[in-house]
Amino acid sequence: MKFLIKLISSVFFVGYSPYAPGTVGSLAGLGLYWILSRHCSSWLYFSVLALLFIIGILIGKKAEEVFEKKDCRKFVLDEVFGILIALISIPFSAFYMISAFILFRIFDILKPFPAKSLEKLPYGWGVMLDDAAAGIYANLALWIIVLGRRII
Repeated sequence: MKFLIKLISSVFFVGYSPYAPGTVGSLAGLGLYWILSRHCSSWLYFSVLALLFIIGILIGKKAEEVFEKKDCRKFVLDEVFGILIALISIPFSAFYMISAFILFRIFDILKPFPAKSLEKLPYGWGVMLDDAAAGIYANLALWIIVLGRRII
């Protein structure tokens, strides 16, 4: 059971990267985004988002026990979830993927209100919801860029 929790929460051990595991997890999320956006319907995209959220909530407490730390750096399922939120309904392009990555990482690191307070929620709730907030902020910023580029 511990192996399965490590496998899922670290997104197939991506979270074990010795350097910037959250950043590497976000890159893994971009890979999943590329697959979903190129080969799947919007319905499946939102289903994957919901599934990631539910899994993150359910294994959050167990991951804390396995890693012996709250919001351990190895837990990167939340980064995958957050970057997918950042890219909801954004036109598919390398420019927007790179922009989403940069914006999401900035918001995830800075944790502007209410992300910082969401992070304090227990178990998987805090871990998942602070990244959801960062993803929402990044998505809103991306829409400003998308609309700005259409006007120019």
